[in-house]
Amino acid sequence: MPLASKPVGRRERNKQQKLERIVAAATELFAERGVDEVTTQEIADKADIGAGTLFLYAKTKGELLLLVQNSTYADALVQGKQEADGITDPLEAVMAIVRPVVECNRKQVDNGRTYLREIVFGDPAEPHHREALGLSLQTEEAIAAVLQRDERMTAQDAAARARIVSAIMFLSMAATINAANPVDDVVREIEDQVRLLLPE
Repeated sequence: MPLASKPVGRRERNKQQKLERIVAAATELFAERGVDEVTTQEIADKADIGAGTLFLYAKTKGELLLLVQNSTYADALVQGKQEADGITDPLEAVMAIVRPVVECNRKQVDNGRTYLREIVFGDPAEPHHREALGLSLQTEEAIAAVLQRDERMTAQDAAARARIVSAIMFLSMAATINAANPVDDVVREIEDQVRLLLPE
């Protein structure tokens, strides 16, 4: 006879509710004004918690941004992988994975660029940073899986090329020169470079 799942206690429910309020407050404020223009005190006030409580969930404003952006990135990656499943052309399949990631990163360009900076320079010991690095790895794995559909591509070659695609995508999204460019232009720039990586 299976054990019934234990109901979540009041303390855990309270923690989850606080986390949800923090995410909602940070999401709204970051979207309205950009991460650089928002203070942690404003987020705490909007979430109706103390600043000290806020730092139990994320130690820095960068970690707060990672917390907010990671769930959007995860959703974009799921969407891209689903779209790539039905595409046989390797370049089109790779770009089906890339496009939703670029779109989510460019909803608020400054936030997206700051998110990328946090991934590179943030503290990997922090949980939201680890999650962001995990999402980057999952993106590379999804791209490598698509590339391996070509029988000429070894697993090692696919993984190496997926890492290069990830770097191209990262640099194109983060580059100051692309800050004002629409999603389609950024995607086209990535596609032009990825095309050169694929066997003919």
